Amino acid sequence: MINIVLFEPEIPQNTGNIMRTCIASGSKLHLIKPLGFKLADKTARRCGVNYIDKCDYKVYENIDDFYSKNEGTFYYFTRYGHKPHDSFDYSNKDENIYFMFGKESTGIPPVLLKPHIDHCMRIPMTADVRALNLSNCVAIVTYEALRQQGYPNLLKDEPHKSKTFIEDSE
Repeated sequence: MINIVLFEPEIPQNTGNIMRTCIASGSKLHLIKPLGFKLADKTARRCGVNYIDKCDYKVYENIDDFYSKNEGTFYYFTRYGHKPHDSFDYSNKDENIYFMFGKESTGIPPVLLKPHIDHCMRIPMTADVRALNLSNCVAIVTYEALRQQGYPNLLKDEPHKSKTFIEDSE
């Protein structure tokens, strides 16, 4: 299973967008306190397009609480990572994969990254940009893992329209 971990997220719009991505991708969301907003915040709900009730998520008191309740392979996203996100093998559908992202202002603290330096990565980009938006990063990485797994349990056609919608249109 793919798990998205937000370490002390600060911006409700990002978390709302990430919730929507988690629902669309069948991923679980883990939120590590302190949060910079309340989950009931209307901005977070609006960005999640009212899908939040369908989101599989859990809130943790702190990083130790999170680690004590989860097992699997952990990957850490940081602008200081040296490996691109697509250099890892995420193809095992039975493995619990955790993609951890830090708070928008400062990222994941170096004290948490150092013991996991071999699993620290970044999304390649030009020197003109320090980092992409958090919710964009989550989507890029989640769908790379899903691509490697063959998009398990995801629809490849629009469920509400005829499969010949374009072909039948005038």
